[in-house]
Amino acid sequence: MRKSFLAVVLLLCQGLLSWGQGMMNLEDCRRLAMENNKALKMADMQLKTAQEKKKEAFTKYLPSIDAMGMYFRNQKEINLLAEDARLPIFTFDGTTYQPNVVVGADGVPVVGPDGSPVFSEFALLPKEAMSVDMRNVGVLQVGLVQPVYMGGKIRAYNQLAGLSEQLAESGYALELEQVIEQTDEAYWQVVSLVNREKLAEKYVGTLENFNQNMTALYKEGMVTKADLLSVSVRLNQAEMALLRVKNGLGLARMALNRICGLPVDTVFVLQEEDLNQLALPEKMELEQVYSNRPEIHSLSLATDIYRRKERIARSEYLPSIALSANYLAMTPSFFDGISNKLNGMWSVGVGVRAPVFHWGASRKSVRSARAETELMNLKLEEAKEMIELQVNQAQFKVEEAMRKLEVAEANLSKADENLKYANLGFEEGTIPVLNVLEAQTAWLEAHTGQIDARIELKLCEVYLKKAYGVLSK
Repeated sequence: MRKSFLAVVLLLCQGLLSWGQGMMNLEDCRRLAMENNKALKMADMQLKTAQEKKKEAFTKYLPSIDAMGMYFRNQKEINLLAEDARLPIFTFDGTTYQPNVVVGADGVPVVGPDGSPVFSEFALLPKEAMSVDMRNVGVLQVGLVQPVYMGGKIRAYNQLAGLSEQLAESGYALELEQVIEQTDEAYWQVVSLVNREKLAEKYVGTLENFNQNMTALYKEGMVTKADLLSVSVRLNQAEMALLRVKNGLGLARMALNRICGLPVDTVFVLQEEDLNQLALPEKMELEQVYSNRPEIHSLSLATDIYRRKERIARSEYLPSIALSANYLAMTPSFFDGISNKLNGMWSVGVGVRAPVFHWGASRKSVRSARAETELMNLKLEEAKEMIELQVNQAQFKVEEAMRKLEVAEANLSKADENLKYANLGFEEGTIPVLNVLEAQTAWLEAHTGQIDARIELKLCEVYLKKAYGVLSK
């Protein structure tokens, strides 16, 4: 553990030292690009969102508890009687209840105008006794619901959330590959222009020396004015080419700085890697390539997601069963007479919901989801075909770039030898000035071709790794 910690500290110190010296390599540029790329940060946020949604989906298996409280202020209280009520009294003679009615002198019960008997005794029921104060009403309910069977919907949602998380991970990997590819392209573009700048400066220096020699020879009358002007024109053209290379290098550095998240005017020295060194991955079978490519992984996950959507569509038309438990309290309460105290009761139950008839909507929704699944299958097959073509093209371009480099190396040795003999011939007076200029131009083109061939081979290496799906590994 101590050795590992010390190694990490040494690496960090080395990285800080190289940054302090204004020198960066390809890995430094990649790291900065990954830290500052907005699209990669958005992909990371999408991944975190998918992870939280997966956790949320798991909670659907657990019971849910909800509470509700309500308060009403009513204008009036409730009166069950409009006025005091008088209830007739009956006496029990041991066998039946006899009304206490008024009896006349003849022993016959006295009746009123409506023909009903007149009672001699009444029980008073006051109006206030049948009044309920409903002006202040409070209700409190706490309920628990535990899903038992939802037609497989909850399980499908959890599987869908898990697949969405994997899809977000695949999207992050795809975005990471694109960031690395952009960084590598910009890095090798700067390296190419740095080498071109050195070559152009060397070419300008060669022409300046040649122009000085031609000026001295012209003063001695050994060359013509046309020869001197030809060299001067070629020197001006070389200086213009050098200026264009410097401008292009400045723009390329700005592009690399933007990718790395640095100020566009930042200038640092690139630790130019050996352009002759090539780390090509071993040739892979297509099935292995498919397993490495995040695009195939994403489309496979999307296909599985639509299969889960089929199950969800089917579950909408299957029975659902849930357990419930509730506690309800209210004031005023009517459980033990009429009371203004908060009183309540609990209840438990089982709920079943079963769709009966929906005009075939279940079959139509399932067919729609199945069609979307087939669509994703077709996209997956198309992506495999495109990746196969991309792999073949990348392999072909690598072979082509290697042949170009071999030709460029051969041309370079010939151009060096041609320039050598042209300079010797000019010194001996057997070769004219135009031939020397042509030899110098051929030398410049050969060296430029060598730089271009090496950079192209490096980029082809990047594209081949991306085609194999191993660029970020």
